[in-house]
Amino acid sequence: MLYRQPGPLPAPRAVVLPRGGPAARLAPALAAAGLLARPWTQPWAFALALRASDTHPRAGEFAFPAHASLAEVLAILRDARPVQHRLTIPEGLTAAQIALLLDHAEALAGADVLPPEGSVLPQTYDYERGTTRAALLARAEAAMRRALAEDWATRAPALPLASPAQALILASIVERETARPEERAHVAAVFANRLRLGMKLQSDATVAYAASGGLGRLDRPISRADLASATPYNTYRVAGLPPAPIASPGLDSLRAATQPAASDDLYFVADGSGGHVFARDLETHNRNVAHWRALTPMAH
Repeated sequence: MLYRQPGPLPAPRAVVLPRGGPAARLAPALAAAGLLARPWTQPWAFALALRASDTHPRAGEFAFPAHASLAEVLAILRDARPVQHRLTIPEGLTAAQIALLLDHAEALAGADVLPPEGSVLPQTYDYERGTTRAALLARAEAAMRRALAEDWATRAPALPLASPAQALILASIVERETARPEERAHVAAVFANRLRLGMKLQSDATVAYAASGGLGRLDRPISRADLASATPYNTYRVAGLPPAPIASPGLDSLRAATQPAASDDLYFVADGSGGHVFARDLETHNRNVAHWRALTPMAH
């Protein structure tokens, strides 16, 4: 009766349990968390219950329901999966932004880490309390390597890219140039066409990356000084791709970079509604730019 009667815990709670010495250390920890009623608060009584139920508790963080009986507590310690925390890394973040997410993530442990730019696959990662930041980062980097290898293996023929590393760079630019998934393959086609023709990419996203010191976003419009700056990320001055990614692209952008849309467009500009309008010649593009400036007079 004592073994199965409701326990004293007033509300559901996650409890972190220590390693080693199950009876000597677990009984006080569970009692302090409000999970044990007498006589199970005594280490000898708790040890007897462990032996009788053939329970070999694991260290970790476990979720207990309100008024869990000792039978339920031991079943959770014996069979349940530790509490899973989740960290979502959105598409398009820079390495510095991802490092900040890891630093602030609940239940992660270990030293702060700064990943190489573009090395992390944006998605949601589950982890247990006490997982190190380095370990979670290693998983995210391995996920990016797998995704990039898969897309590179199925890349379009005649793609003007020499390696998966270049595909990652292009994907990062596509990610930062448009937030609309349906546009990404078209944006990638514009840059691929420019690479084939030896044209400069003239990507505002690469200029913003350099001007922001690697943060990726400016709190002001791009200036003439930014466009004239002598940096390898200034694709208005330097031909070809920048030397490294400018963010971590998502799966849609990776696929767009390796399988661009069938298009001969060479230009695009914002359409004033969150998307872009594309053009294959400079005359049409200039008209599109004039229209955008009329819609957003404060942008320049």
